[in-house]
Amino acid sequence: MKKQKLTLIRGIPGSGKTTMASKLDARLVEADMFFVDKDGKYSHCPQYIKDAHAWCRLEMKRLLRAGYDVVVANTFIKGWELQSYINATQNIDIELEVEVIEAEGKYQNIHGVPDWTVERMNQQFETFVPKSSQSSLNTIVSTEV
Repeated sequence: MKKQKLTLIRGIPGSGKTTMASKLDARLVEADMFFVDKDGKYSHCPQYIKDAHAWCRLEMKRLLRAGYDVVVANTFIKGWELQSYINATQNIDIELEVEVIEAEGKYQNIHGVPDWTVERMNQQFETFVPKSSQSSLNTIVSTEV
């Protein structure tokens, strides 16, 4: 069985997460996809953020089970947010390498997140320290693809 790869890209809005993800040979999943309507219009609704991440974790898991390499590009400001995605893979019977990439670019913020919110997120951004007992988990933290 081929070892699969899960890449988790994290960073503040405008840091290049989606740009980095598009360069990888993997299926892309983002919580923001939950907020896109049938016409491709993005409309963020804060009251559904937990639903968006639940959907994103489920879609990630479905794609991994189907045999795809997967890249998830979300802000993942807090370590526990990132860890919840890693934990979601622990009951999947596959050999999996997990890589965490920190996007640090300076791009246009495509979702219109206010500058003060981006600054607050930047100040709250936590260093990620993986916590996993999964033997097939190989977590790498890097800043480049």
